[in-house]
Amino acid sequence: MVAAAVIGPDDQVQVPTTDADFYGPGTQPNPDGAVFANFYAGMDCSSCHGSYAPTTAPFRNWVGSMMAQSARDPIWQASVAIANQDVAGAGQSCIRCHAPVAWLGDRHQDGEFDQFEWITDFDGVNCHFCHRVVNPDIGPISAVGYADNFPYDPDPDPEIVTPLILSGDWPQATQRSNGAYVVDPGDVRRGPFDDVPTNYHSVPMHYSPFHSQSAFCGTCHDVSNINTIQLADGTYGVEAVGAAHATGQINDMFPEQRTYSEWLNSQFAVSGVEYPDGRFGGNHPTGVMSTCQDCHMPDQAGAGCVLLVGTEYERPDVPQHGFAGANSWVVRAVRHQMGDDASFLGLTQSRTDDGVARNLQMLRDASDTELLQKGSLLRVRVTNQSGHKLPTGIAEGRRMWVYVRFVDASNATLWESGAYNFATGTLLDGDAKQYGAHMVTSGAMAAVANIPDGTNFHIALLNEVVTDNRIPPRGFTNAAYAAFGGEPRGATYADGQYWDDTHYEIPAGANRAIVIVYHQTTTREYIEFLRDANTTNTLGQVAYDLWVQFGRSAPVAMDSVSLTLDPVCTTGDINCDGVVNGTDVALVLAYWGQPAGDTNGDGTTDGADLAAVLGNWG
Repeated sequence: MVAAAVIGPDDQVQVPTTDADFYGPGTQPNPDGAVFANFYAGMDCSSCHGSYAPTTAPFRNWVGSMMAQSARDPIWQASVAIANQDVAGAGQSCIRCHAPVAWLGDRHQDGEFDQFEWITDFDGVNCHFCHRVVNPDIGPISAVGYADNFPYDPDPDPEIVTPLILSGDWPQATQRSNGAYVVDPGDVRRGPFDDVPTNYHSVPMHYSPFHSQSAFCGTCHDVSNINTIQLADGTYGVEAVGAAHATGQINDMFPEQRTYSEWLNSQFAVSGVEYPDGRFGGNHPTGVMSTCQDCHMPDQAGAGCVLLVGTEYERPDVPQHGFAGANSWVVRAVRHQMGDDASFLGLTQSRTDDGVARNLQMLRDASDTELLQKGSLLRVRVTNQSGHKLPTGIAEGRRMWVYVRFVDASNATLWESGAYNFATGTLLDGDAKQYGAHMVTSGAMAAVANIPDGTNFHIALLNEVVTDNRIPPRGFTNAAYAAFGGEPRGATYADGQYWDDTHYEIPAGANRAIVIVYHQTTTREYIEFLRDANTTNTLGQVAYDLWVQFGRSAPVAMDSVSLTLDPVCTTGDINCDGVVNGTDVALVLAYWGQPAGDTNGDGTTDGADLAAVLGNWG
């Protein structure tokens, strides 16, 4: 057992663990009875899959994505440093998905990066790893210990199946989160097409529809704190130290991220959603988006390999390996950190810019915002066009908010909400409408760590969702989301609602409303936490410096709309200029054929005269 240690200025106590606490089903590091073929670096694939076509070359698009840079991401590295401070070795859980080759190679001890191999381990989720993943849905188990059938894999290999099943490591359907992947120990490649010609390296290739299914993505896009366990009252306590989780079931652990479950309980998973405008779909034949891959790996016309260009193997549905998401700045920071190694490893400036551009377009596609005037109120409706909550994924540092500005005929600002200081990275209006989830450490977990109830940002210690007003997707129901711990908190969404309305009082004299919906990857509050809470290394300061250098995670305008308003006037403001004065009196008197003047004889022409006139004329 790792001894408890006092860390931090407030006498926080590190939660002790053993390696058993981080056990999860799936292929284990250096499993007994199986010899792993070496994993290749992504750049080894670049000669055949690299630069021949901007839209279809897999390596070219992958290298500029967060999938490729998931282990180099400075925000992730700084977050892992805090996680290790909070819970001994907690970074092991993070490494399993962000650097799977390092995890499989048993170079993840203590949750640190010091044993990582320079290229392959820092390659993140790379080509060779993904295309060696095996579909874990093997069907009925026979008496001899492996599958009677092995769907999507024509040659079931007992070397894969038998050891995992006999050891209890084969993941069940409810255990496929937190990186519970199964990997072929041999160099056998799998992919979504059944007509691919012989591999030019004489490597076995198997047809795998699993690679086109959202369940593939769900392996790492449902994330739970495995050191928590759900209690009878629905809250989450501290799991016992020194053993694997008592149930191993995802819904018995604190739901830190549930992107896959959000999709699974949406209309996208049931029947798909058609987008006649071609949103997300690339070259999709129907425009009906149903899987994660439909939106994040949109179909393109071309070839998946330079050697297939101009042959019968060119196709209309090559998945684009750009893995577009919501991160708007980190890839640029990674390239800067890599220095000369960036171009050597294929992360050129143009590929970096292309990756960021895909992410920005994904953010713009993910929502629509509509304005409607209802008398003296402006309704701002934000509609979620994605297949999961908006925003989704990690809650720490990620948010959306609504900026509203009312201007008069001269374009002068009358009132605004959601103003942001780009120079300091500060949201100036704490009352602005924001979308996100607020998760904290509380109760038994706070007591074990010796930190105050309601402490923010300590990811490995999170065990309570205080609020979650993120907009659900089409097909949302409260019951289904409550079943996996994803129900709204501090907000109300009716079953089937995939939009949110906010109403604003229109100030008198307003001529136009301007509304921008912003998304931010990394807030100032979170990056300052990573910098200030780190007591073990400099990764928090490194992340902060990069955040400053690359624009302080400048918010991205997902939608920008405006509406010309009908006049909204207060009583007596006849000309709707925002004040009641002699001009209004003159207008009324002129209307009734009376000369302008001091109607009540007090020496001034003002609103009192207007009131007198209105009273006289009823």
